[in-house]
Amino acid sequence: MKRRDFLKVTGIGAAGAATLAAPAIAQSMPEIKWRLTASWPKSLDTLWGGVEVMAKQVAEATDNKFQLQTFAGGEIVPGLQVLDAVQNGTVEMGHTASYYYFGKDPTFAFGTAVPFGPNQRLNQAWYMQGGGRELLNEFYKSYNVTSFLAGNTGCQMGGWFRKEINTVDDLKGLKMRIGGFAGRVMQKLGVVPQQLAGGDIYPALEKGTIDAAEWVGPYDDEKLGFNKVAPHYYYPGWWEGGPMLLGIVNLDKWNSLPKYYQTVLELAGQSANSWMMAKYDQLNPPSLKKLLAGGTKLHSFSPPIMQACLKATKEIYAETSATNPNFKKVLDSLNGFTSNGYQWFQVAELGYDSFMARNPQG
Repeated sequence: MKRRDFLKVTGIGAAGAATLAAPAIAQSMPEIKWRLTASWPKSLDTLWGGVEVMAKQVAEATDNKFQLQTFAGGEIVPGLQVLDAVQNGTVEMGHTASYYYFGKDPTFAFGTAVPFGPNQRLNQAWYMQGGGRELLNEFYKSYNVTSFLAGNTGCQMGGWFRKEINTVDDLKGLKMRIGGFAGRVMQKLGVVPQQLAGGDIYPALEKGTIDAAEWVGPYDDEKLGFNKVAPHYYYPGWWEGGPMLLGIVNLDKWNSLPKYYQTVLELAGQSANSWMMAKYDQLNPPSLKKLLAGGTKLHSFSPPIMQACLKATKEIYAETSATNPNFKKVLDSLNGFTSNGYQWFQVAELGYDSFMARNPQG
């Protein structure tokens, strides 16, 4: 009997076969509950929202058999200690920015963004298709974690300053909330870098403990209130052209997770990533208009400052590469991929975007 005839006789079509299969799959799935700690406060509904999207989709895709119990920064561990909590098994996974752990090894910066690195699309393309994930997970393995893509903020702003920054000399002695690799670059130009979690920035800026701070962009920055205590808003955030956020998982827990659950988790991370990028593109334009209407003074970093920062960045890249083989390996991979990518972007996208910015529709 032909298969088609058999299905007609038994009354099982495609829908019927799926109906039979679904309960069997659900019954075979183990019940697993993980704890996920994030680096973000719940008040930041873009960053924390990505965590919620991911947890919701994991639960729905597994009929609630696999659940992620989510905790904001500070509820289990401080926002800048997510890696440690995942590494030592305090929690099974985290949602964080890899460059927060630059102090352990500069190679961690590549999991988020590096100064004068690629834009959002090229950064993610390198991670997903250019060997970036494999290189980083090889590195992360020594810290007993693995990673997958779970967010991106898009190009960030250059931050909030109490006074205008017109020359390179104006940076000297400035106490600024800026961590990781960018902090080292700014330090080379005389800045005193401070690494603070999101919820700790406003009090420090308000009290004068710091003179400037960078975070993400107009929507998040306004929610954190930076415009109330620092009037000058600078762009671009040359240290974060397209910063990725990662889901990081304890390696032992990842290896023990059923393959189906691994796939679900990765797909949920991809969904959170797309959701977050769209959310920022929706919210940042009106938020910037609101800030400017409220008295915020918008400035671009001057060309001399940008060139000085680029020069300092290249010097630190060379110094770090000379002593850190992991850093050099990942940097070479990223630079090779980015160079090819920007050559293509110049052909079509840059010309189109420039024209559309000059000729808005509607």
